[in-house]
Amino acid sequence: MERHRSRIAIGVAGPHDLVERIVHVGAGLPTAATFRLVSVPHDSRIIGGVDVVLFTGPLQYDLARQAGELDVPATYVPVNGAGLYAALLRGALGQGVDPARVSIDSIAPDEVAEAYDEIGLPTAGVHVCEYRRPDSVRGFAGFHERLHRQGATTAALTTVRTVATRLTAGGVPVLRMTPAASTVRRAIDTAALLGAGNRAQESQIAIALVSPVARPGPADPGDYRQQELRLLLHRSLLADARLMGAMVVPREEHAYALITTAGALSRVTDGFRTAPFVGRVRAEVGLDVVCGLGLGGTARDADAHAAAALDRARAAGTAAYLVDGDGVALPLPAHGRAASREARGPGTVAEPGAREPGPRSGRAPGSRAVRIRDRLVERLGPGCVVVDAETVAEILGLAPRSARRVLQHLVEEGLAWALPPVRSTRAGRPRQPYRLITR
Repeated sequence: MERHRSRIAIGVAGPHDLVERIVHVGAGLPTAATFRLVSVPHDSRIIGGVDVVLFTGPLQYDLARQAGELDVPATYVPVNGAGLYAALLRGALGQGVDPARVSIDSIAPDEVAEAYDEIGLPTAGVHVCEYRRPDSVRGFAGFHERLHRQGATTAALTTVRTVATRLTAGGVPVLRMTPAASTVRRAIDTAALLGAGNRAQESQIAIALVSPVARPGPADPGDYRQQELRLLLHRSLLADARLMGAMVVPREEHAYALITTAGALSRVTDGFRTAPFVGRVRAEVGLDVVCGLGLGGTARDADAHAAAALDRARAAGTAAYLVDGDGVALPLPAHGRAASREARGPGTVAEPGAREPGPRSGRAPGSRAVRIRDRLVERLGPGCVVVDAETVAEILGLAPRSARRVLQHLVEEGLAWALPPVRSTRAGRPRQPYRLITR
């Protein structure tokens, strides 16, 4: 297992035939001993345990990004003119296709023009529909069918398997373009570099310093309230630390340090965009805390950066500051998804435990959401307030996808918060736990 883990794990996602082609090409590369190619599902359920995902094309890549399921770097095999040559040759030799009278999707017009110029063919009778975004694929089949019915083309060239299937059923001659071996080799090399960089970044030492906003004076042995707050703060931080694989150690009066890796810290800060721990501590302990996050090549550097970040956060009055390995400082606000969707755009993940300020502040959650929360709590039993999509699906009799939507709705209503994803060595989506808010 350790021997395998020392190699960069590249997850290959897309149609099965293209995945097999990429794996076959990768096996013949001189650098094949430095990485391993792993087939992963291409319906956005990107598994844990890989360092990078290589999609078979831009469509699969864009769909996964839209679904927000990528928690590792990703790239794709580009669509270009290199795959056009083989398709045209197959059509001309085996199907009697006139290369000067075809319709082509996915490839950019300038790349088509360059490819035809190299083989000395005119482009006056060549029609191109470029891929721009996932929605543009819906028009590919109609584009080819219309031209063929008009007698303007002798065949359609497409990169999309479902488009090829529909055209074949409609009687349109089809040539499916697949990426050239040279293009696949370059894409694998790019993915390997991204994976190596991600692994190096994830293993970088990270230290988070968490301290109350109002620092109390020296603890009085008889002041049970201060002792209770210290204990509750420690307990609250331990809940996150267990999921992060972090260690919690006392630091000054009422302050704690969490020692972990940059990868683990990135996952609980939405890629270092929101402050960690703040929402949970406020909800569970009733205490406002401030965080200083430090990265570094050594524990000493990370600790120094965390201390500097904590000072900056206190001075600026913000929830947290990050100082990275190069000494660059970045403020991290304690914003949740609903409060910041308009300001920061879609695709942002709510900071674990943060109550939603903004439009939802000052009003009670919807009655339907409360009923769902109460039903889950009732079925789970006393003291069980952490659930995931599988548990919710079983209790409510829903499909997993619908269960995930229910959990996100509870988060937006302030009735749950997302905990850090739990990675597993088994194939499948990293388990995403949620803590139900019952008070």
